[in-house]
Amino acid sequence: MIEKSMSGLTFYPIGTTGEKWGDAEKAAWFASTQIKRSYQDNVVAPLKAMESQLAALGLSVVQYGALSIDPARYPLFAVKSASFDPKKITVLVTGGVHGYETSGVHGALAFLANNAAHYAERVNLVVAVCVSPWGYETINRWNPKAIDPNRSFYANSPAEESAALMALVASVPQGFDVHVDLHETTDSDEDEFRPALAARDGKDFIPGTIPDGFYAVGDTENPQDAFQKAIIDGVSKVTHIAPADDKGEIIGSTVVQHGVINYPLKALGLCSSVTGCIYNTTTEVYPDSPSATPAECNLAQVAAITSAIDYVLALS
Repeated sequence: MIEKSMSGLTFYPIGTTGEKWGDAEKAAWFASTQIKRSYQDNVVAPLKAMESQLAALGLSVVQYGALSIDPARYPLFAVKSASFDPKKITVLVTGGVHGYETSGVHGALAFLANNAAHYAERVNLVVAVCVSPWGYETINRWNPKAIDPNRSFYANSPAEESAALMALVASVPQGFDVHVDLHETTDSDEDEFRPALAARDGKDFIPGTIPDGFYAVGDTENPQDAFQKAIIDGVSKVTHIAPADDKGEIIGSTVVQHGVINYPLKALGLCSSVTGCIYNTTTEVYPDSPSATPAECNLAQVAAITSAIDYVLALS
């Protein structure tokens, strides 16, 4: 989408150089979005189809909210343990915080379909399959208000997707021990979403690079290196791990160990900070790699979830 716009902005067709978007620009951006796939068919229907299977495992499909743009079209669903045992560790899995990141959603569904039976009696489980269903349908990073849900996990959040998930998390009184937040880094980040971000915020667009392979993001304030390594080790059996660039970085952050970078999660309002748990990670797969397939990316997300849970179970 990088092109010359009528306003003179050379890297994105909406906005004016050096000026933040106002309501008119946000409305123009929203008008440019299109429905490209079905949340009901691709996410809700498969989830409902496994409802009896999950119930037999002591897991319930619950609706924890709906998006105001179309509540009937965009209900928010999670799978939860029907009862929580305070003696067991409690695990949160989140997919589709960025709705366009497909394997986050379908990796969460695959975990429920194929792996939940192995863990349902061993852990308390909460899986929010698709946090941003409008973003899923429009293959978009932002929500309808041009807000990034994954920079909006803080009090009085401007993103209803983030606020709804925070309320779900708060409804689990014993808190969480593990959180795996499933994401992708895609070519569209560089072609569309980073230019859009720069335009929205009135900044210059500085081109970057897209790492080829899986990597994990830990917490600068609580890195848990051994936990992150266990995830990398598990995922490496499924797909390749992204190497550091010639600066020893991945997406501009220092690689602290093979395939791992750290971010200040809470300061950035990232989803993986939402529980405040000790063991949290953000996964990043690269579905546009010539060395990976969509199915492989889904399996990598599942491997990250199971490796994270197995690591913490081994400690308990």
